[in-house]
Amino acid sequence: MKNRVSDIERRTKETDIRVTVDIDGTGNYSVSSGNSFLKHMIETLSRYSSSDITMSAEGDDDHHLVEDVGITLGTAIKDAVKSGPIERMATETIVMDDAMVTVSLDMADRPYAEIDCPDTLYHHFFRSFAMSAGMTLHIIVVRGFDDHHIVEASFKALGKAMRKAVQRRDKEVSTKDKVSLKGV
Repeated sequence: MKNRVSDIERRTKETDIRVTVDIDGTGNYSVSSGNSFLKHMIETLSRYSSSDITMSAEGDDDHHLVEDVGITLGTAIKDAVKSGPIERMATETIVMDDAMVTVSLDMADRPYAEIDCPDTLYHHFFRSFAMSAGMTLHIIVVRGFDDHHIVEASFKALGKAMRKAVQRRDKEVSTKDKVSLKGV
């Protein structure tokens, strides 16, 4: 069976980003970014989702870089899953020291994001990611006081939920079958 791979480039006045995602991978990654925490979080997402992610990202500041990586990565995920029916929905809870975070998602091309995140930069990442991936995404912080642990637990839970949600199925998980739009 052919791997589901997407290669997306996004260049703006503020950023230059290239992302390749293989959602049928094994969690291998090669990530370069001017922001070491962002690099660590994308590597974490790769490992926990079992998606192979190659990314190079440069930006003029952390805000533009983190936002545009979310947009580019979300677009690549959406492109990679377009080839057939998937499980679609999943929920995962991760604990990391003081933090407990639950992520629930639906990859049904109905973008919505309800994000509980203490770091506004990563709140913005998750929202941009969900909108670009066409994903309904809920991140709920059950408890925690260390922002680093909360954000990292969120990426881990997102990765594990994505791994379940992108699993191939024989038919759509919907009473609507496949939704088709014409004249758009």
